[in-house]
Amino acid sequence: MTSADIRQFRIDVPQSDLDDLIDRLTRARWTRQLPGQGWERGVPVDYLRELSEYWRTEFDWRAKEAALNEFPQFHTEIDGLAVHFLHVRSNDPDALPLILTHGWPNSFVEFTKTIPLLTNPSAHGMESAQAFHVVIPSIPGFGFSGTPRESGMKPRDVARMWVELMARLGYDRYGAQGGDLGAYVVQEMAIADPDHLIGVHIDGGIGLPTAADVPTMTAEERAEWDLMQKWQSGVNHHVLLRQAPQTFAHAWTDSPVGLLAWLVHKFNEFSPLADHLEEAVDRDQLLTNAAVYWFTDTAATSSWPMYNGLGDDGFAWPVGQKLVPMGVYSGGSPLMRRLAERDNTIAYWPEGNTGNHFLAMDVPRAHAADIQRFFDLIS
Repeated sequence: MTSADIRQFRIDVPQSDLDDLIDRLTRARWTRQLPGQGWERGVPVDYLRELSEYWRTEFDWRAKEAALNEFPQFHTEIDGLAVHFLHVRSNDPDALPLILTHGWPNSFVEFTKTIPLLTNPSAHGMESAQAFHVVIPSIPGFGFSGTPRESGMKPRDVARMWVELMARLGYDRYGAQGGDLGAYVVQEMAIADPDHLIGVHIDGGIGLPTAADVPTMTAEERAEWDLMQKWQSGVNHHVLLRQAPQTFAHAWTDSPVGLLAWLVHKFNEFSPLADHLEEAVDRDQLLTNAAVYWFTDTAATSSWPMYNGLGDDGFAWPVGQKLVPMGVYSGGSPLMRRLAERDNTIAYWPEGNTGNHFLAMDVPRAHAADIQRFFDLIS
């Protein structure tokens, strides 16, 4: 067996780990509710207690584990790291290979609702017949993939791993899609493999202005920039996890309630259009994602994008590239379009699409349809 071998993988959490989780949830020590309204001070105690009790007494991990194992899963080694991935082939002989890259603090679970829509669109009444062979890897440090052993990993390193993975699977013409952290990776894939990657579709985060763009702005654009500054809110996880990821991860690794509170807090911040978090993210999908973090002990290792920095000097928006066509689910204002076109070959910039940050969880059907439209356009 060589490092290039692809081996079947099946999730099989030991019963002792499941028993330990239930025991820790049973013995949770609860904080007092601080003064304030709603989520003003963070995740409300009553909501977290109720959700944790559901996790302990009603959430069926074994059923979710079995459902996840319905998707063909594999392990291979790339650059000395084990890479876990789903590979779900369509029955359509004309299907386009498509690699999907998840975000943070998410996992491959992010895409479980969209897989059947992408692989078998006609069976689900999708407007387009465009089908895909879907590949969904777990980013190093996340889920069932190996963890970076040294500091310095960047999205470009993951991109090169994904290029190797697609080549190893025998795909010489393919598309790429991602949001959040995935948007960084797929743009880097285009830079690394423009001869085989036909286009990238991202959820958003392209063309967002920075302070360096202010001198080039018109008066109207400057007013928009000023308004954007007022929208900045929430816990800045880039700063927090850049400064002391190990410190916080001690609590998240020892306490499932602590881990759940952190994940719920971020998912809630990422769902500004929803009156309640669970309108944007299904409760069981939220807990399945939390369980993957818990059982794989990846609360700490998944923080590398923050402490290594998403840009060469810390935080930066995804890099631009003009090597392959780019499409976006949620484009933005004329200012964002102008800035996006400066560094990208924009082939698809729709208006009117809506949804919260994790679109594949929030609006899976609309998300899948948008991916189809983009690749219909450029194929």
